[in-house]
Parts: sequence; structure tokens; C-alpha cells
Amino acid sequence: MKIDAKQLETFLLDAKLVTKKQFEDSEKKSQDLKQKIGDVLVLAGIITEEQLKSAEAYLLGIPFMNVESESIPPDVLKMIPESIARANNIVAFKKRGNNLEVAMLDPDDLRTIEFIKKTAPFLKILPRLTTPEGIKSALQQYQKTLEIEFGDIIKKEAKDIKLKRGDEFGEQTAEQSEDLKKAAQELPVIRIVDTLMKHAILQRASDVHIEPSEDGVIVRYRVDGILKDVMILPISAAAGVVARIKVLSNLKLDEHRLPQDGRFKIESEDFKYSIRVSVLPVFNGEKIVMRLLAEGSRAYTLEGLGLTGKYLEIVRDNLVKPSGMILITGPTGSGKTTTLYGMMEILNTPDVNISTVEDPIEYRMPRINQTQVNSKIGLTFASGLRSLVRQDPDIIMVGEIRDSETANLAINAALTGHQVLSTLHTTEAAGAIPRLIDMGSEPFLISSTLNLIIAQRLVRKFYGPKEKYKLTVAELKNIAKYCDLDRILAILKEEKLVSPKAEMEAIEFYRPKPSKDVPDGYQGRIGIFEVLPVTDAMKELIVKKATSKNITDQAIKEGMRTMIEDGFVKVVQGITSLEEVLRVITE
Repeated sequence: MKIDAKQLETFLLDAKLVTKKQFEDSEKKSQDLKQKIGDVLVLAGIITEEQLKSAEAYLLGIPFMNVESESIPPDVLKMIPESIARANNIVAFKKRGNNLEVAMLDPDDLRTIEFIKKTAPFLKILPRLTTPEGIKSALQQYQKTLEIEFGDIIKKEAKDIKLKRGDEFGEQTAEQSEDLKKAAQELPVIRIVDTLMKHAILQRASDVHIEPSEDGVIVRYRVDGILKDVMILPISAAAGVVARIKVLSNLKLDEHRLPQDGRFKIESEDFKYSIRVSVLPVFNGEKIVMRLLAEGSRAYTLEGLGLTGKYLEIVRDNLVKPSGMILITGPTGSGKTTTLYGMMEILNTPDVNISTVEDPIEYRMPRINQTQVNSKIGLTFASGLRSLVRQDPDIIMVGEIRDSETANLAINAALTGHQVLSTLHTTEAAGAIPRLIDMGSEPFLISSTLNLIIAQRLVRKFYGPKEKYKLTVAELKNIAKYCDLDRILAILKEEKLVSPKAEMEAIEFYRPKPSKDVPDGYQGRIGIFEVLPVTDAMKELIVKKATSKNITDQAIKEGMRTMIEDGFVKVVQGITSLEEVLRVITE
């Protein structure tokens, strides 16, 4: 059951999902990259993964099922062993009588189907095509009871740890240091740390916090930007867990008074992660924060990140410019680097040389020369950038502009014919310009090089059921403190999300409907954006050192939407909630 390119082309053209030129260009690119044509179309953002799989399902005569929000009964799920499911990307999700529906990515995987038939000969196996995200979501359901399952194990084994705790803020005796080394190698401690990390990965956590208190050790995961308590370890386990993480990270075991930073890796058949470790002395001992970074390349699309419509076109138009600078702004954890990766996915073609200097390298990308900042040996953003311009780059990505030297080097690189992508820590798009001026960059140089500024935040997406509601007069009055409701109503009408005669009081919004499987009703995140192209009028304001408010006013006059306005669009589309948008805008 193979689908040739011609069949796929005919279907996509008939469905008006692609143009003839888009398909031909993607076909040529697929040959160059030795990838499937469908994967290239998805990677370029021309069609979505769901549209591709729906097309394949239709051509193969196999039903398509989106199992992303499917709640699978445990007895059905376990009809395919977890190891088989993960290795072959196949999941049993529904049983009706003797019919067992299985979701899969590869319809040619007859070997796995035959295996399932042998293990359950009394069942009729019905294949269903789904998306990689659907499979990933379904596989996570094997781990739903992980916290409960391992909570008892951790508590039980932690009781067996016998360790003398010295004075964390003073010198340790040789005996105490030796105790730490032994504790780090003890099976209970190893198992506790391994369990915490595996659980964090399966819960899609970006960070793990291990915080000592008087009564125990609080373990928290940051999932979709929100910190959540997951368990409390006995205080007796604290020193052993810290020692184990220090050993893994190659840090000093006997140093308890100074902060330390390190790194280690976790690998299994299912995942490969680089873990960035930060150890900080606190009152009750040492606090550890670990950042989880998935290794290997990941495909990013600007559409998948939340950029759509004319604002996506503005970004694409600026990406094809041969020189100049594009800046992404926002606070820590707002997805700036991910957006940069999405841009580099578009720019990454065989005819250009892309070089980056990052801290850290979050994801490996093929054909891109990525350099890791290392301040200990003098490799900073500034020194790395200085070296990059001698490497004959066409496109330069600087992970972050932190100081005046990096800012001026980036501007000079853009002036000399390079395309420069970078990030800044500002709260709004217009704030990037005064920030660069504060760093000592000349306004006329900024106006000559800056092409585009994007500000962004990340909001959580609905997952599972949701319910409709309407805002009361009192709620609208409160929301009006943060935005212009008349302008938002006009935008919603422009996007044809509401009727031309609609009033704010009559518009239906959505809120999550918590369920057993998704207690808070959210999973995953999407961006809300401000896209500010630097026009001639904007350049004049920059040269005059205009305030960020003046620049914002001019941008709005020229058609820019603010982040909260973009958020309202995604709320009415049923992607996220108004509470989420207001949370990230006002925090």
C-alpha cells in the first residue's frame, strides 16, 4: 500500500490545499533532502500533519482518526504491550465487540498487525491512520498512573537511606564527604533520581525543581509554563539525591556554599535528553533546578507556533530579504528561541550557510553550524559572533543580545550584507528599539538594519472537552482595562469569526471543562504575537529616538495587532481561554 507523488498531488490540488508550484517546488526539495514529499509539505507549513494523514488515509482507503484527545480505556490500551506500541508507533484505542481499532502512522506495517492478530486471534484488527501527535498523546496514556505507582516506591526506598547530613554552610569532614559519595551510588538513590527524571520527561516537563524544606524535599515540574507540585520526598533523601545529581553533572560533591552549574544526558530507546543543572545554596540545604532539552532535530513551522494570516506573510516576506535584522522579544520562557528555530527551518536550504551562537543549543538542526557559548573559556555571544562573521555566513542567528558589544556586532553584521536573527528581553515589540538605544547602538544604524520585530507570549491550549459561555457586562468592563474592546470587535469581524452585527456581549467564548484525564483542561502551548515591520515612518521615529508608546501607536495605525488582540482571535477560535491570555499578558 504505497502512495505515489502523483496520487498525492492530484488529491491535494483537488482539495485546494496546495498550488501546482508549491507542490513542484516541494517535490524538488524532497529529492534534494531525500525525504518524503508529504513530510516536506508539512515542514514548509504548506499543509498540516492532519491534512497530510487525512489525504493518505483517503488514498489508501483507511479511515483517519485524530486520537489526540481520545481517552483510552486501560484494558484496551494494554492489548498492545507498551514496548511494541512505542517501537512501532501503533496504539489500540477502541474495542467494539470483537473489533479492535488501532491507530498507526505506517499503514505498511503489516508485521505488527500480524503480531497483534497472533496475540489476540479472536479479535478483528481495524487499522486507522493518525498523526504523530496523536500517537504521542496516546502513548502517554501508558504512563497515566506513573506518579501513583512510583510515589510509593520513592517513599519506601527513601526510608532505607542512611546518611549523615553535615553543615551545608560549613566545611565538611572527610567522613561526611565519603558518605555523600557512597550515597550517590546507592541503589535507592539512583532509582529515585531515575524515576523523577523519567516521570518528568513523560509529563512533558521543561524544568524539574528539587527544593529542600524543613519537613521534606518538594519536587515540582514545570509543564506548559506552570509549576506543579508532584511529590514530597522524605528529608532523609535530600543529601543523597543532591549528591547523585552532582555526580551525574560532574560537580563538586563537597561544595555547598557556592552555586554550581553542570550538565548530563539521559538516553533510552524512546528519548534522548540533555539536562542542564543549576545548584543553589538555600537555607535548608541546596536547591536544584534542571532544564530538560530534547536532543536531535525537531521540525518547527511558524503556523504550528501560532503565526497565521497576513502576519505570517509579513514574516515570510522579511525572511527572504538578503540582509537586515529580525528580533524576537519577550520574557524568559516565552518561546523566542523556538520561533527562531521555526524561521531557520524555512531558511535552511542547501544554497545558504547558516551559523549560530547559542546558550544553550536547545535542538540540533541538520546543515546548520551551531556554536555553544562557554563563558568559562571566554566564548561569549560577542566573541562567538565576531568569529562567525569570518566564517562566510549568509545567515547568522544570535541566541540573545545581552550587552552593547553583541548589539553593535549584530547591527554591523546586518549592515555588511548578512541576515541576522536574534532575541531581546523586552515586554513588547516596540520596546526593542529603546532597549537597543540604551545599549549604545546608534539610532540611524538601527533604522538602517532592523527589518522586523516580533513580540510573543505562550498560552496553554485546550485539550479535551470545553464549554461555551458569554461575558457579563461587569467582566467586559474589567477586561476593558487591558485593551480596546471596540477595536477587538472590529478585528473579530474582519477575521469573520463573528457576524458583522455582533456585539461583545453576544460573542461566545470557551473555557476548559476539566476531566479525569485532563484535570485542568490544557495541554501544550501556542504563541500570541505582535508583528511589527519597520516601515519608512517607523524609521523616522527611530532616528528621532521616539518612545516605545509612539512607535506602538504608529504600528497600530499601520495595522499591527497587539498580543492581547491576537489572543482574543485565538480565544474565539476555541484554541485557548481568555483567562490564559490575560494571565500571560498581565503577569
